[in-house]
Amino acid sequence: MRGLGPLEAKIMQRMWSGDAPQTVRAVHDSLAEDRKIAYTTVMTVMDNLHHKGFLGRERQGRAYVYSPATTREEHTASLLGEVLADGGDRANVLLHFVEHLDADELEALRRVVTDPDRSPHQDGAR
Repeated sequence: MRGLGPLEAKIMQRMWSGDAPQTVRAVHDSLAEDRKIAYTTVMTVMDNLHHKGFLGRERQGRAYVYSPATTREEHTASLLGEVLADGGDRANVLLHFVEHLDADELEALRRVVTDPDRSPHQDGAR
């Protein structure tokens, strides 16, 4: 999996923020609040995201409804995996990453590493 282009990223952010599958029209209307954008552009990008595996879709009447194929967190973890694979010495890359975590992030990481079945968000950790 690779990173997303600027419009793809905006669309995926909207899809991940939604609580239900969305039509092209709904995504277009949401994007059009911030910028002028053609409906067909949004439709094409969402179709491309579907073919790349980022969005699932189901026909509903004459239109498709789209939903994310993975969570935002799963996508981000995949990107981190690619960075680690391309970053040379994995341990050194991880060390530099951990050095930049704040105390809450470091505690969440510590919880996940010591108990993988425990959510990093339990007991108020973020």
